[in-house]
Amino acid sequence: MHILWIAYFGLIAACSLIGAALCGLGLRQLPWLKRTEPVRSDHAPSISIIFAARDEAEKLPAALPTLLAQTYSDYEVVAVNDRSRDATLDILNQFARASKRLRVCNVAELPPKWLGKTHALDAGYRVARGDWLLFTDADVCFTPDVLSRAMALAEARGWDHLTLLAGIEMHGVWEIAAISYFGMVFVAGNGIWHINRPRSRAYNGVGAFQLVRREAYERSGGHKRLALEVIDDMKLGKIIKLAGFRSGTGVAFDEVRVRWQSGLRNVIAGVTKNMFAALGYNVMLAAGALLPPLAFSITPLLGVILATGWARVFAGIALATVLAMHAFVLGHAGQSPFYALTDPLGAILFDWMILRSVIVTLWQGGVKWRDTFYPLDELRKNMV
Repeated sequence: MHILWIAYFGLIAACSLIGAALCGLGLRQLPWLKRTEPVRSDHAPSISIIFAARDEAEKLPAALPTLLAQTYSDYEVVAVNDRSRDATLDILNQFARASKRLRVCNVAELPPKWLGKTHALDAGYRVARGDWLLFTDADVCFTPDVLSRAMALAEARGWDHLTLLAGIEMHGVWEIAAISYFGMVFVAGNGIWHINRPRSRAYNGVGAFQLVRREAYERSGGHKRLALEVIDDMKLGKIIKLAGFRSGTGVAFDEVRVRWQSGLRNVIAGVTKNMFAALGYNVMLAAGALLPPLAFSITPLLGVILATGWARVFAGIALATVLAMHAFVLGHAGQSPFYALTDPLGAILFDWMILRSVIVTLWQGGVKWRDTFYPLDELRKNMV
């Protein structure tokens, strides 16, 4: 039995080292927005910033002014109020009276076979005038030069679609443990550096920032094609790739920021609709997704504590490698690398997020989102 544990932890250690090396090399290939010179004002195609807002009265007053304060020469902001029951529409209209750049659309009713967000973004697109479309969320804050640098990056790389990894504000041990581990898995698990290669089938989409050439958006089918996609941001990147257009990912931890969820309970609740959807509503894939956190973060810790000899040595190497990767992610996200010590806790929370998403979705027979229920059969049938 001791030989089996040596073999197991030896394999985990080797895979951890190889994976860390590949991730390190891959991440070095991603362009950082702050290192991109802003586009010249005389070479600036028009951009429409589009976002959907439902009951966002609390966050809009902080985020919306940053969208309206861009130094870019030719842009507009299209805000879509999606059936809000709070003061969202009043706030949008107040800002619209003060800024000619802001246009407000009001959605009073959700048609059948649409998710609220995808329908609202489609409505925003239909009134937008820009040559490029920038889809974002109502709670995202931009620095003033985001549009200028993003457009320069997209044009320099010849991309038709640019998505940016945003900075996430995290507070407290539990919140940092859950969100930072989620972010590490998102980056490493998706191998997002592959997306920037024209022949790669890999795709990516971050809801906080997706800049799309209008032609690429329209020829790929846009949000109408994603009408019942819960993870519409990721799938927008997918359909653009499928349509033969070029897509890329950049890093903007300082320039694009969002307070994603407040507190661990809200983090877990916020991804309940997403995790199973990201796995194609496939129970076997969900079961398989539980294994990497268990193998690379949880069992090495147990091995360090309980194993002996070479098994403990290999477990220690595996654990140290994963902690180093986690510390790297935290450092770039503006958090103390010492929070990497929460990695095993983050792995447990991540697996619970997957399990909870599967259990709740199957128990309900679908997804309940913003007071509307979407049957699982219908969601599966309309996946891209």
